[in-house]
Amino acid sequence: MAFKANNKKEDEVKGKTKKPVAKDENSTLADWKRRFKERPFMFVGTLVILLIVIVAFVLVPAIPGVSSAGVELEFGSYNKTPITLVPGNYFTQQVQGYEELYRYYYGDSYDASNIFLTYQIWRSAFEDTVIHMAKLEEMKKAGYVAPADVVNREIAQLPQFQENGRFSSLKYRQMDNMAQRALFRDVQNSLAETRYTNDMVNTLPVSSNEAAFMSQMASPQRSFDMALFSLYDYPETELSAYVSSNSALFRVTHLSQITITSSEREANQVLTTVRDGTATFEDAAKNYSQDSYAETGGDMGIKMAYELMSIIPNEADRETLLGLSKGELSPLIRLSSGWAFFRAEDEPRAPDMGDTTLNARVRLYMMDFERGRIEDWYIDRANELAASIKALGLDEALAAAGLEKTSFGPVPLNYGDVGLFTTLSSLSDAASIAGTVASDQNFWQTAFSTPVATPSQPIVIGSYVAILYPVSETALDSTSIEAVESSYSSYWIGNTMNQALRSYFLASDRLDDRFSDAYSQYFQ
Repeated sequence: MAFKANNKKEDEVKGKTKKPVAKDENSTLADWKRRFKERPFMFVGTLVILLIVIVAFVLVPAIPGVSSAGVELEFGSYNKTPITLVPGNYFTQQVQGYEELYRYYYGDSYDASNIFLTYQIWRSAFEDTVIHMAKLEEMKKAGYVAPADVVNREIAQLPQFQENGRFSSLKYRQMDNMAQRALFRDVQNSLAETRYTNDMVNTLPVSSNEAAFMSQMASPQRSFDMALFSLYDYPETELSAYVSSNSALFRVTHLSQITITSSEREANQVLTTVRDGTATFEDAAKNYSQDSYAETGGDMGIKMAYELMSIIPNEADRETLLGLSKGELSPLIRLSSGWAFFRAEDEPRAPDMGDTTLNARVRLYMMDFERGRIEDWYIDRANELAASIKALGLDEALAAAGLEKTSFGPVPLNYGDVGLFTTLSSLSDAASIAGTVASDQNFWQTAFSTPVATPSQPIVIGSYVAILYPVSETALDSTSIEAVESSYSSYWIGNTMNQALRSYFLASDRLDDRFSDAYSQYFQ
């Protein structure tokens, strides 16, 4: 047992414990949210550890289906040590820690039933558990064990044992012996893991010139207004004009298909049974066809001419199909997957741009194969908007164009979304572009070279054409810049080391990763 509940031990612990500074719970939570929003990738590890050390020993892990009486489900193993989900163990604490993290950050919008988010939470918890086990094993091989008095001192500082700013042996004794031993072990492991991390950090030097260069990225900071043209709003009149000029691509046909992959001889036999009426096309498709249309009797649905290119490589064969009359069978056609024959379900026809379904297909085709044409069209519109802004002012020009203004900032020239500074991804109003432009040299060059209160040149950002309008620019004081420089070393080392360790341990042949199978079984 880690602690002996007597006055002497209590006095010893008190003597080594600093009096904690009281903090309002709501303000602390707000601070967590702010820090996570500003630097999510740096902060996530810190907060999860905090939740595990504090929350996990105050709250009983509330993961549905986790029961001490239940069967332990193995998600894998590291060096033959199973990774299981049982109440109170590291994996369980990590799952709950991530859930608390997302719940704090997203607030009322957090959806515990979101299967993609749940998978992300559990997978992150699993990987963190692997890294935790691997670090402890390394420390065990090195012969390091955190001394008992150091562990006791750490436990004495945990919030759940504080009363009037001092350690309370009474609160500690309210835990049963098993819980006390588990707490001692977990804190001891945490100290060993911290020692491992610190030892690794001390082996990685950082250039002072690099730190000085990075600190200069923090200033100046700019705030922006922005107008976005979505490429997906390309006008139907322009779509129709393109179709008129390229009508052969958009001829419409309705076909059914039977594919035989075994041999040309067998394919000819099936075609013969359909031609002579021995079997209907639908029955032959269901009984013999070896493609995704078999269950629907071979029906491929409505196709445009360009969509047949990915199915039928030979242009002459495609023209044969596009010329079939309703009910007519094609000859046998060689495909990459075997042999096939087709039946026309309707007469071929020219595209009707009044058909919204066909209209959407034309739009997708142009986004895939004529994207530059759409971008050029919107760049012309953006240039017209820029001229209007110079003449009328931003708000009036946007109103005349029927566009909304997006505002974001202040943000420094944060190429790469470096967590040392304010990032675009932490600014909700910049969410539509953050993932695309974080490492886009043209975006950052345009954003910080355009004079303040002047519209920028149009730039392409993902599926948008944008006009940036720098509203203001502020310079950081020297103290703030020096603070960034001094913290760069630990930031860079932490990120570099953590990524390297994760890659190393998760690729280790000591890891038996059965997470996906166990996760699927758990949530069935």
